[in-house]
Amino acid sequence: MSPTDAQWAMGAAGVAGLLIGSFLNVVIYRLPRMLERQWQQDAADLRGEAIAATARFDLIQPRSHCPACAKTLRLRDLIPVASWLALRGRCAACSAPISIRYPLVELVTAALFAFCVARFGPSAAAASAMLLVAALLAAALIDVDTQLLPDAITLPLVWAGLAINLTGVWVPIEQAVLGAMAGYLCLWSIHHGFRMATGREGMGYGDFKLLAAIGAWLGWQPLPAVLLLACAAGASFAIIGGLTRLREPQAPIAFGPWLAAAGLIALFAYPALTDWLVGS
Repeated sequence: MSPTDAQWAMGAAGVAGLLIGSFLNVVIYRLPRMLERQWQQDAADLRGEAIAATARFDLIQPRSHCPACAKTLRLRDLIPVASWLALRGRCAACSAPISIRYPLVELVTAALFAFCVARFGPSAAAASAMLLVAALLAAALIDVDTQLLPDAITLPLVWAGLAINLTGVWVPIEQAVLGAMAGYLCLWSIHHGFRMATGREGMGYGDFKLLAAIGAWLGWQPLPAVLLLACAAGASFAIIGGLTRLREPQAPIAFGPWLAAAGLIALFAYPALTDWLVGS
């Protein structure tokens, strides 16, 4: 591929990343609320109670609107990044501030999508890498907001990794299966060992499933590096946050974002990452 063709491919991936990033903002905001509604419905069903019917709420309906004034957004208000800049970060109807996280998610997704093409070329590997990037970003930010890693993301991600590796896109299927098993059982063992030793919960089951998903995509070999990086980053965050009083010492730390970040590093840097960590 000529340099010009490569640049066009990266540009197209970046534009796709902006659009997917906009959709990820919807997923990050709505999916936890969708799950909460479902849990309330399930609890009411178990009690034999009826709950009042509510308007449809999913990833499609209702249309995007301002959380402050509920004004439905116009099409031109939904253009990734550009609309936020044009509105100067405020709602056109009520002037309520719009979080800068929305355009940041779009920009980060665009940059990572373009890097997928730069790293792997216009290929099945690049396309599948974009899928993994999008899922890890959504899972990480949902965990930051809610201390929850939804099965609706982690479990399909496990199966997607195994399905993609049926043709050996990333690793042979045997390594993918071992990676999923090792990822889950590793954190499962740590979790239960910690609980037996301290009587407290150290992490959630969503963390097991997320590491299993990373293993299903990348195989078992990068998992030690992924765990080491995630633990080091999470511990550093806790220590620095405690010393600077940016967080309460006993406040729970979402481990999912650090796993997701380490998984992305492994996606782009393995096997050089492992070689560097072991000093070879």
